[in-house]
Amino acid sequence: MKASYIGNLQEWEKGFSFYSEARVRFSETDMYGHMNNTVSFTYFEQARIDYFRHIGILMPSVADENVRSIPIVADLQCDYVKQVFFDDLLRIYTKVAKVGSSSMDLHYLAKNQKDEVCFTGRGTIVQMDPRTGKSVPISKEERAHLIDLGIIPN
Repeated sequence: MKASYIGNLQEWEKGFSFYSEARVRFSETDMYGHMNNTVSFTYFEQARIDYFRHIGILMPSVADENVRSIPIVADLQCDYVKQVFFDDLLRIYTKVAKVGSSSMDLHYLAKNQKDEVCFTGRGTIVQMDPRTGKSVPISKEERAHLIDLGIIPN
């Protein structure tokens, strides 16, 4: 396995501490019992939401009419390593790899119940003003929070 965003796999893996679990449902498989290749993106979505809630950023209330920015997926990539089957229990690890002025790059690592790497991924999330459709800077408060958590350097 050699995805362009992974240098040394063992070093890259060490950067993950948070994960969400997902059990592969029957409806997410094909006639051979393999997980459909689109399902990994759904797992990334839920893991990203769980991760943002866990670290306390980028999760505005959809009921709040004064929301100034919302996180939007700009791109998403998945690299498949090992087959995944119906009823496998996956841990979808998530971490921030890089923070820009209005975006952040997230990395994902999915392991099965045998602790085997099944697929990896990365994606860019952009802060967008829902009224204008334009990117907006990540707030000073959220950036300071990421520094306090040790996610980005000071």
